[in-house]
Amino acid sequence: MRIIKEAFLVAAGREHPPAARHLEVWRTTVKAAAWRNLVDVRRSYPDTDAVKVRSGRQVLVFNVRRNDYRLIAAAHFNRQIVYTLRFMTHAEYSKDRWKETL
Repeated sequence: MRIIKEAFLVAAGREHPPAARHLEVWRTTVKAAAWRNLVDVRRSYPDTDAVKVRSGRQVLVFNVRRNDYRLIAAAHFNRQIVYTLRFMTHAEYSKDRWKETL
């Protein structure tokens, strides 16, 4: 799959050093993947959730570094593209404010 906004992941890793290695593994995994649906995603990342946001669309929520961080991405399976949207701590994610901006 192709990742849009890879630089975003690098910046998130710089801002949150404990997550940097995990984000790099995520990038490598996604680039090598040919996901067609959520079931395929969960073969690589079993804890991934699909969440409906304010716009009515669904995004994927990945746990990064177990439960410490969340990576929010939008997958266009038909085009084999993943858009990175948000990276936040578990505490920020739990406030649910991020759903209003997507």
